[in-house]
Amino acid sequence: MQSTNQGIGVKAAKSDAADVEKMVTTSSSPEEACAKVAQALHVRRSEIALMRVEKRSLRFLYPTELRSAGEIPLSGTSVAARTATTRAPLLSNAFMRVKHVSLFEAVRLKNEEGDLVNEQMPIQKIISVPVMEAEGNVLGVVQVSRKGLDASLAGPDFSNDDQKLLEKVSAILGRMPFMKEGAAI
Repeated sequence: MQSTNQGIGVKAAKSDAADVEKMVTTSSSPEEACAKVAQALHVRRSEIALMRVEKRSLRFLYPTELRSAGEIPLSGTSVAARTATTRAPLLSNAFMRVKHVSLFEAVRLKNEEGDLVNEQMPIQKIISVPVMEAEGNVLGVVQVSRKGLDASLAGPDFSNDDQKLLEKVSAILGRMPFMKEGAAI
């Protein structure tokens, strides 16, 4: 019997790349772009993270609540830092089993209605993709996660099609003015 838990890949694969490009390129801010990324990948906005390289660290552009929560050194071992330094995407449907710093998971984020959520759920599944300029310079990292008390409550597994769609989105984000180091946000 074939599993019905194929992730969002089936829906995402049907999304026309031109539609996704139009959706994201009409965004004038990280908030707008990430809301559209969440829509395209069928996740909650609180499950999207967008970071930009600033000096030798990654700084959060989205979610906005994490802008003042600190930065991630590129020399560190975090998934985001490894994604940026290796220029390689990562897909993990068993992320809770991976040793990682959960400091940023503890920050209270807003829900879809704009209200602060009292309890943050841990990341169970993740896709992390570098955001690069056409010339190949890394500008940042975009991450999509599924959160929940455990993996079974976090939603379907991510698929390779989901990762491919996020890679297309990251190429579009690489052309956005707010991704340039030092740009106003």
